[in-house]
Amino acid sequence: MSAFRAACVQLRSSDDVAENIRIASELIRQARGKGADFIATPENTTLMAPDGGAKLERSFAEDADPALPKFRALAEELGAWLLIGSLAIKTSETRTANRSFLIDARGRIAARYDKVHLFDTDPGKGESYRESNTVAGGSRAVVADTPWGRLGMTICYDLRFPQLYRALAKKGATMLSVPSAFTETTGKAHWHVLLRARAIENGAFVIAPAQGGMHANGRATYGHSLIIAPWGEILAEAGTEPCVIAADIDMSAVEAARTRVPSLGHDRDFTFS
Repeated sequence: MSAFRAACVQLRSSDDVAENIRIASELIRQARGKGADFIATPENTTLMAPDGGAKLERSFAEDADPALPKFRALAEELGAWLLIGSLAIKTSETRTANRSFLIDARGRIAARYDKVHLFDTDPGKGESYRESNTVAGGSRAVVADTPWGRLGMTICYDLRFPQLYRALAKKGATMLSVPSAFTETTGKAHWHVLLRARAIENGAFVIAPAQGGMHANGRATYGHSLIIAPWGEILAEAGTEPCVIAADIDMSAVEAARTRVPSLGHDRDFTFS
């Protein structure tokens, strides 16, 4: 299967887990109604809490999370693959994992990825983030098989670490998922250029569903969910409102891009003089 339709669900999640599940499920249904075979949601799909402590209070262990069985059942009902961008999965009394789930069309969990690079930054305008205070970072890169090709799974701040994407591409990834909740400040400056760079330098499709707008916790996210082709063309883009975007994907474009510029085969080891 070399062709399919991919969709990004853009959200504006709050601290109400049940309501977030309802809205996400409704938009996933809309995406399937548009013919999407692969549907991706953003980082923090079911919870954008006021702070790390509030997130811990509203989080669950994986086997008790209320969202996961609902999304698994929805994938099976719709006969579509779902990438749930991330859920806050409680791993201890003081930490959660920022965990992405790939669910196949029979409702089975095909892969999990815990965000490796945690957002500890001061991007300006008085903003300050310390994700590592309450989140345990992952340590494993993940490439998963789908009916259309291999998917390299990442989350948000990972986008700034090109070596991760290079490693995923060298392990066979032809698609890269980047579910995100980029801040408005950093999104305006860097979102488009970073995503297009990851697509171009690796000759891979990039599927990047995002949070967008002003959340109940006072945080503004950038939105602009994107689907990008291996040559760097933007195939679909959202604004800032919750919505669905979709694009037809022809996987032969990966081989075409990698043949035109075969940089994956030109990497060289080097030393400093």
